[in-house]
Amino acid sequence: MRSTGKQGAGKIPALVPSALVGADPAMLRSTLLLAAALALPAAVPNPESYFGHRMGADRTVLDWSRVVGYFQVLERSSDRLRLQQLGTSTEGRPFIAAIIAAPASLKDLERYRWIQQKLADPRRTSPEEAERLIAQGKAVVMITCSIHATEIASTHTAVECAYKLLSQDRPQFRAILDNVIFLLVPSLNPDGLDLVTRWYRKTLGTPYEGTSPPELYHKYVGHDNNRDWYFFTQVETRLTVEKLHNVWHPQIVYDVHQMGPSGPRMFVPPWMDPIEPNIDPLIVQQTNAIGLGMAMDLTAAGKPGVIVNVMYDFWSPSRHYQAYHGGMRILSESASARIATPVKAEAPSGAAPMMTWNYVEPWQGGEWRLRDIVDYQLIAFESVLYQAALRRADLLRNFYRIGRRACERSSPWAFAVPAVQQDPGAARKLLETLAFGQVEIERAERDFEAGGRRLPAGSYLIRMAQPYSSFAKTLLERQRYPDLRQYPGGPPKRPYDVTAHTLPLLLGVEVWELPAAVSVPFTRASQFEFRLEERSTPPGAWAASDITSWQAVTRAWRAGRSVWRDPASGHFFAAWGEAGGLVELKPPRIGLYKSFVPSMDEGWTRWVLEQFGFQYASLRNADISAGGLRSRYDVIILPDQPATAIREGYRRGSMPEEFVGGLGEKGRDALREFVREGGTLVCLNHSCEYAIEQLGLRLKNVVRGLSNQEFYSPGSLLKVALDRNHPLSLGLPGELTVWCEGSPAWDVPEDSPARVVARFPSAGVLASGWLLGEKYIAARAALVDYPYGAGRVVLFGMKPQYRGQSWQTLKLLFNAFLLHSGKN
Repeated sequence: MRSTGKQGAGKIPALVPSALVGADPAMLRSTLLLAAALALPAAVPNPESYFGHRMGADRTVLDWSRVVGYFQVLERSSDRLRLQQLGTSTEGRPFIAAIIAAPASLKDLERYRWIQQKLADPRRTSPEEAERLIAQGKAVVMITCSIHATEIASTHTAVECAYKLLSQDRPQFRAILDNVIFLLVPSLNPDGLDLVTRWYRKTLGTPYEGTSPPELYHKYVGHDNNRDWYFFTQVETRLTVEKLHNVWHPQIVYDVHQMGPSGPRMFVPPWMDPIEPNIDPLIVQQTNAIGLGMAMDLTAAGKPGVIVNVMYDFWSPSRHYQAYHGGMRILSESASARIATPVKAEAPSGAAPMMTWNYVEPWQGGEWRLRDIVDYQLIAFESVLYQAALRRADLLRNFYRIGRRACERSSPWAFAVPAVQQDPGAARKLLETLAFGQVEIERAERDFEAGGRRLPAGSYLIRMAQPYSSFAKTLLERQRYPDLRQYPGGPPKRPYDVTAHTLPLLLGVEVWELPAAVSVPFTRASQFEFRLEERSTPPGAWAASDITSWQAVTRAWRAGRSVWRDPASGHFFAAWGEAGGLVELKPPRIGLYKSFVPSMDEGWTRWVLEQFGFQYASLRNADISAGGLRSRYDVIILPDQPATAIREGYRRGSMPEEFVGGLGEKGRDALREFVREGGTLVCLNHSCEYAIEQLGLRLKNVVRGLSNQEFYSPGSLLKVALDRNHPLSLGLPGELTVWCEGSPAWDVPEDSPARVVARFPSAGVLASGWLLGEKYIAARAALVDYPYGAGRVVLFGMKPQYRGQSWQTLKLLFNAFLLHSGKN
């Protein structure tokens, strides 16, 4: 039976209409069959008729254009689906979302969106009005698929799930359609989906069938596209947040993934510890309940191998946008096939896995196919949607409660961002980022004092008594990640991702915490302006400390204009006559090494170079091995990558021949020649080991060979002191924080020609996150300038361009590009 189409919350239907209770079984069957036939939409084409195969069939992959086409057909065929193109992807493909609900709900979407917005801000909705809205509203559930493009199953599942909801009239589906507005994103990464499809078809029937492509499956960031949910760098992230999250305020966001092929068949919450302390406890409890409900439904359907409370934690906002905006982020991770090729997953050797509370029916091994993943995911999709239908009122009420609790936050009272900053561009980026996440920001109308400090008029205030204060607070404060061990006294329990996300430290922005209220007039701000200290920059100069000065410089270069720099202050000038003693800067000719072993750091480096206007060339193994580099390049960058990957690449037999190998001896010799002839080789994080080994640099990595029980820096912000007299430090303060992630630290022998530019302090190294074994890196070098022939090697024991966020240390990287200046 179809939805009645009445406005307001649909009632959960009984499995058998009350009028037919006690009827003759034969009559009952015929009546129900007739009702179902009358209720079904007339001509919703099934996926098999459109794609030519069942979803999840062995060795079948989907073209994105066909997926979009099928959803267009569904929209034309059914009044239960409305298709929305949110924009276009990084490479220009349609980026779509389907809105699925009862026809009456789709006709009144604006009203339901208005209800969501009213419940999202309890300051303008009284508890009495909230209850009236809850009685009328719908639970909003968003399911996002295939953000990681080799994890193709969920796009297949999205297609089949949409078809079933549109074409079938099961009681559970009626409940979902009447009580839920379902936002379905068939892929958060359409470009990657097509890339993987092309690669899979190319290698089908070869020894390389089922391998991952030898390039990033997102143009710039690869797997890190699911680490972008608080800095919002990529097109797809911004579209999803701006057009879906911030419009619909979903109570549940279900993010569908795949993991390795062995072991459990599917992970669902509860999450593993730790839980980030700014997440509301009610969100955690609801997440646990939904996840355990999914696990129960999978077990009830005869699907073994479901596990909870392992590996995936609830810490970083880089993966959990909705958890800081009143809703839940549900994750599932299904065991993978080899893209679309079946695998044989053997049972663990030895004793059978023990039944435990979080793994009640262990997987016993066997064949595993793409269709198996789709089957598990379909159950999980329907479970989340049906639970949302059953708990509609509770979800809306708790959503309102969570917002009220956020608006009652009083400690701290606020964070303040002074109007005078060393880096106005970075300060503006900080506030723009918070505002994009719907944080309210106010501007002070006059000077005021707080905590014994004076802030000038024009400073900005972020009060904690607002709906999304948890998002602001977690990004503005320093993290203290708990010291979690695998067992007492044992090695550290590995975080799923990183442990720090303090934006003021990453960006180099001064932010003050205000414990108590201040009495000064404020007005809401949507545009943000900062200024440098008076007399800190000569007239006509682009300040060295302002990151946006680099964009002005590269714009001038691209326009064919000259740029000069003061070698003492680092300030830039567009005209020679504005100051004396200047050096004309030549645009650096930059080459960026691009291994066939994909490196997310390489992709992030490309993205940063393009955002800041630097021209560059990607260099493959053959480009470097051909030699003659100095005539073409001033700077060559080796991104963060293990030395073995740079030196050897893929081994023969693991990939098609054209993608095998690394730089080898020819590449090493070409890089040596390049530096000796005056070039600058810039090495980021782990690639420094390659340069030290291959060029024979006299440096010792003091943490190499240490166990993670001795030294562990799993993505943390650490303090360093700079040599202010070195040109790499131009535009930077004497002390700053750097991003270290398993990074090297060096002992520099006295007879080494190396010059230490950044050094860890002798104590108190950790600024934010988690660090074990401080004693090993205390007072050691983190950034080294190493003369080599007529050139130099610049070794960054850090990620100066970390995920496009570490704007303060970008200046170190950009300064390295200019060490050659005047020598090309």
